[in-house]
Amino acid sequence: MDSDDDTTGSWQWEDRETDSETEDETDTVDKRTDSESGLRACIKRVRNTDNEWVVFGREVLSSLAVVAVIGLLLFAMTGLWPPAVVVESGSMQPNLQRGDFVVIVEEHRFTGGAVHDGTGVVTYRTGATVGYKTFNRFGDVIIYERNGNGQQTPIVHRARFWVGAGDNWYDEADQDYLSGADNCRELTNCPAEHAGFITKGDNNIRYDQVGVDPISEPVKPSWIVGRAELRIPWLGHIKLLFEMIF
Repeated sequence: MDSDDDTTGSWQWEDRETDSETEDETDTVDKRTDSESGLRACIKRVRNTDNEWVVFGREVLSSLAVVAVIGLLLFAMTGLWPPAVVVESGSMQPNLQRGDFVVIVEEHRFTGGAVHDGTGVVTYRTGATVGYKTFNRFGDVIIYERNGNGQQTPIVHRARFWVGAGDNWYDEADQDYLSGADNCRELTNCPAEHAGFITKGDNNIRYDQVGVDPISEPVKPSWIVGRAELRIPWLGHIKLLFEMIF
């Protein structure tokens, strides 16, 4: 009899433990459900409220989300980050204006054919031969680091022709853009110390590699950030305005 009573008491104790565990689980589920319901209600209030500060914050977050999505799409398309530059001078007028927002692509993407060996760039000279134009003139507009210095603002100019290391490129050049030099010795970067592109702004009177203080040495392919692909007028003025203010 004592054995039966002990067995019955044991089962009753286990039943009480099981009931307690079930109640705890139920309470946890109820709390989780209440929490989820509260979160949904909070989100709904934020979405539907007319409070001006909440509305302002909501619009800011929405705008940032749109910008982020556009940025990711541009990165996927161009292969570069940031995928755009702002034109800061008038050196490429009238084809690129100061304040233009220019979408750029990695130089080997969407090439126009007839590119120079080992690069994704079509020069002005080659473009004139095959009829290839970008931004109203022959050849590609490239974005490059001045003398390979990534700390300086990149240059947005057109690739005019290619020179090899040690080349006397005076006779290959357009004499109008040599600042009156009569021979190679009078040009700062002639003969060329290394292979690269001779470049020029469409609105400039000389090549970037010419003058007492030239903009850059011949542009090595490794200095090229990308190629200009698309121009969005005026959008870049926002960046220029912030730079003026701050």
